[in-house]
Amino acid sequence: MLLEIKDLKKYFKISKNVFDPGHITLKALDGVNLNIAEKETVGLVGESGCGKSTLGRLIVSLYEPTEGSILFRGQAIQVLKNHDRRAFHRQIQIIFQDPYTSLNPRMTVGQIIEEPLIVQELGVSGERRKRVVELMNLVGLEERVIDRFPHEFSGGQRQRIGIARALVVDPTLIVADEPVSALDVSIQAQIINLLLELQEKLGFALLFISHDLSVVRYLSHRVAVMYLGKIVELAETDKLFASPLHPYTQALFSAIPEPDPLADKKRILLKGEIPSPINPPTGCTFHPRCPIMIEKCITENPPFLPHRPSHYASCWHPSILATSFVAQH
Repeated sequence: MLLEIKDLKKYFKISKNVFDPGHITLKALDGVNLNIAEKETVGLVGESGCGKSTLGRLIVSLYEPTEGSILFRGQAIQVLKNHDRRAFHRQIQIIFQDPYTSLNPRMTVGQIIEEPLIVQELGVSGERRKRVVELMNLVGLEERVIDRFPHEFSGGQRQRIGIARALVVDPTLIVADEPVSALDVSIQAQIINLLLELQEKLGFALLFISHDLSVVRYLSHRVAVMYLGKIVELAETDKLFASPLHPYTQALFSAIPEPDPLADKKRILLKGEIPSPINPPTGCTFHPRCPIMIEKCITENPPFLPHRPSHYASCWHPSILATSFVAQH
């Protein structure tokens, strides 16, 4: 297995207010388990504030976990030091959401793409220049723009620069944190197809974080659904979209626009707002909004069980528990 995430938690201490020096705890991630195989694309979906981006930043070590572990090819990344940690960072790179703020405005395109090579101490100046040009060509940028600055490019071109920067050290895993959400629809399609082409050619694995379910369905081998800091369902893409188990996943998928105006599609409307991660509900965190909630949901957190081959969900409702492998054996 390329990446293994085990019972990962990330809590932030935040001030109550400007007049009170005390702190309260924000539970951004509260026990996440997820695996990513070599060359696999895993889509990660969920409402804003559920912890998707926090998980991505933990994987690339922009944050340190509060509890739990992240293993890369069986090695816990938290214990890596010096040379080993630098080698790990070469293997996992990130593409940020906003192509406008993720690029240094004082650096040229060539300097931006070359910087990871300098940090990793890879090659001499001439070799690095050749590698930068190679990556620019690979993502659809001409060599003649190598000395231009980010403000001279469109949003789509800037995201191509970000992709080239992530790929220049030849990583085995890319974390793409909503890489097309800030782009026009026509440009989104170009970037998505570019990622697919690059993955097929270079063979990296991809964690694709997005709100856009249609994009996730198009790109991913498996999809993980996150709610309030926890993954509530995980399955192969076709199986999940054909037959979602968790009531939150069902509600999420019911909001996908139907292209046929005559189609009779039932929309599942959830009551209330997503709870605060500062004070999450007891038991199943989804129970205040769940249309099939039972009494046990209020007090006990449901286990994450396999219900079908490679299809996991966490729910106490008898209709879902009855389908689990645990119940059948």
